[in-house]
Amino acid sequence: MSGGLYNLHKSNVDTTLDLDAIKPYGDTMNDGKVQTSFTLPVPNDERGQEAAKLLAKKMGLNEPSVALAQALDQNFTFYIVYGECTHTVNYNKIKVATVENDVMSMEETNEFIKEHFGRKLVVLGASTGTDAHTVGIDAIMNRKGFAGHYGLERYEMIEALNMGSQVPNEEFIKKAKELKADVMLVSQTVTQKDVHIQNLTELIELMEAENMRDKVILCCGGARITHELAKELGYDAGFGTGKFAEDVISFAVTEMVKRNMK
Repeated sequence: MSGGLYNLHKSNVDTTLDLDAIKPYGDTMNDGKVQTSFTLPVPNDERGQEAAKLLAKKMGLNEPSVALAQALDQNFTFYIVYGECTHTVNYNKIKVATVENDVMSMEETNEFIKEHFGRKLVVLGASTGTDAHTVGIDAIMNRKGFAGHYGLERYEMIEALNMGSQVPNEEFIKKAKELKADVMLVSQTVTQKDVHIQNLTELIELMEAENMRDKVILCCGGARITHELAKELGYDAGFGTGKFAEDVISFAVTEMVKRNMK
């Protein structure tokens, strides 16, 4: 779409925009069009489709229609349902807890560490507990990083050790003591039944028992992690999707200076 056409389209759409009562956008402003998907433990037949539409109505969707009904086996069916959302949200009143600090480049971080610490900092990372996924911690720690953002192994002034996945909290703490870690990073990528909260809570309790909690910067991250949740659990910061090594380490080194951790 050309710039002129885009600006014309944007100006036409924005005339009815009300940030005090926003709705999903499909084809036109405020049409509320959404798509949802779910599985029901019923056969793929007319009754099952009607059940899917009734559930969509209870979710707050007007005029729901089943776009796809696909049998997973004789007694389970996957549905994709379209409809019009009846609810609105006041965007102007939303407050979100976020990590607020300037993000430094790799070069700026190296110079910051040289100036304030005069030594390399030790950063330890792992996917702890039963989490077998390393995509998150690899993106932060590994030299190649992710999407053009270098990982901490490439930083001149950082000794980075990635312990990988399914690392018991006790082993994670033991390695941190052995290496005299300055920063500990915990990744929780895929979890069920809130096991990530149990695991993150256990780590805090174990570190407090070892009298280590105040001696390191402790951060957690993952798709289900928010900064607010991390703070509630006792961590210094939480990083969700869309964050990279520079976001994490910029916070960590700045926080170390604030807390006079040498």
